Formats: sequence, structure tokens, C-alpha cells
Amino acid sequence: MGWISSVSAEGVANLAPYSYFNAFAQAPHYVAFGSGPPKDSLRNIEATGEFAVNLVSFDLREAMNASSAHVAVDEFELAGLAKAPCRLIRPPRVAASPACLECRLHRIIPLPDDDGAAGDHMVIGRVLGIHIDDRYIADGRVDTVAMRPIARLGYSEYATVSEAWRMRRPD
Repeated sequence: MGWISSVSAEGVANLAPYSYFNAFAQAPHYVAFGSGPPKDSLRNIEATGEFAVNLVSFDLREAMNASSAHVAVDEFELAGLAKAPCRLIRPPRVAASPACLECRLHRIIPLPDDDGAAGDHMVIGRVLGIHIDDRYIADGRVDTVAMRPIARLGYSEYATVSEAWRMRRPD
């Protein structure tokens, strides 16, 4: 799950979970997430050109769910979450998140429906900075399993990463 934090042009913080997100590209890194009809996150990112992608862990699942409510309040406060400053962008990050990607907007792509109207959007951001909680670094590598990230499977079903294995590409 990607937990997108942003701020409005007036400086009001916003936090919302997004089921559909992924990181891609290597130099530089990019991240993309899908947004339905325009809501605060999309409007804030359009206005400021910045956002952060916070990783949702199993321990943060209830706060993530609380922040998904359609309300006109600071979702950080609603979910009982502490904010932490980002280094390179204005939006705050979720202090308790095991990892965060600080992003500058690259492009918003309207995604047309069957009638050609744009109801959904793909937001692509260039990663400027990365925060990883030191507790999840082992032997110079990120221990993803220890983070226990969650993924939305659909409907009201989620999964937790609890096992990792390696497979090398053939040369």
C-alpha cells in the first residue's frame, strides 16, 4: 500500500492510502500511483508539485484504514499519526512508516473511460529522497520482510509480506 502525503497550496497536510502504486526505473527512480476521481491528494499534488509515498506496514493497518475516510480534517490527526519532516519536499511523512519516498511530480496522466472522459489519473513522481528506518537495514540491505508491508488484494482483503526468497536470472 502506498500512503500518499501531500500539502495544499495553503499548507494543510493530507494523507490518503492508495492501493495501486509501484516504483520503477533505476536512474533516476520514479513512482506511480492510480487515483480515481479528483480528491485532495490529486489537487494538492497538482498545486504544489510534491508528494511523499509512505510504506504501510502491518502495524499501521488500522491508522491507514482510518485515514481512508472521506473527511475534511487532517488525516494524520484523525489516525493518531505523528508527522516527520521530509528533507527535500514540503509535505510531511508518516513518522512511524518504515520507508518513505520523497517525490517531485513528473506528470499526471488522465486515464479515459470507455466514453473518453477522464475519471481516473496516473500520477508519476520522480524520487528525490528515500527514508528507511535503520531498524530495517541488515548487512547493508533492506529487510523487507521485517517491515511487514501490506498490499491490498481487492475488496476488503489485504496481504502481509511475511517471506522472501531469491532467484537469480540466468546469465
